[in-house]
Amino acid sequence: MSVTNASDEPVRAGVLHLDLPLGRAQPRWWRWLIAAVVAGAASVGASAVLAVAGIAWIPGSASYEHFQPGDYVKLTLAGVAAGVVVWPLVTLLSTRAAGLYIALAVVATIVSFAPDLWILHLGQLPAEVLVLAIMHVAVAVVTVAALLLIAPQRRAR
Repeated sequence: MSVTNASDEPVRAGVLHLDLPLGRAQPRWWRWLIAAVVAGAASVGASAVLAVAGIAWIPGSASYEHFQPGDYVKLTLAGVAAGVVVWPLVTLLSTRAAGLYIALAVVATIVSFAPDLWILHLGQLPAEVLVLAIMHVAVAVVTVAALLLIAPQRRAR
């Protein structure tokens, strides 16, 4: 339930606009499901293109474990799943959830670089790690775009 003022406008709770619509502004479930499938398929496709590009760009990387479908597909789908689950949760908190969701996606993407930095520290080639980091960004952009465009937040009832 959101708090309203005398003009029946939701009272904005700071920069995040946490007006707590609590389910009255969530995307339609079937659109969310379609967006999840599109985000998963497009993200795996983007990761595959980047892995192939990485193999072509970096000599000797054809056998690099993180450029193999068995590795990047499961990690890509884990990232997509996190983004897909978070979107309806954020819409529970705000009637203007897109900005908050994008901010959370940026933070999550930055945090997702930690394992890349770790394997770089362990001696992985910087070029290989750069391709992995670009994969993280691609998955985030594709997932956010799919959810916001295919399963937009409804106006609070």
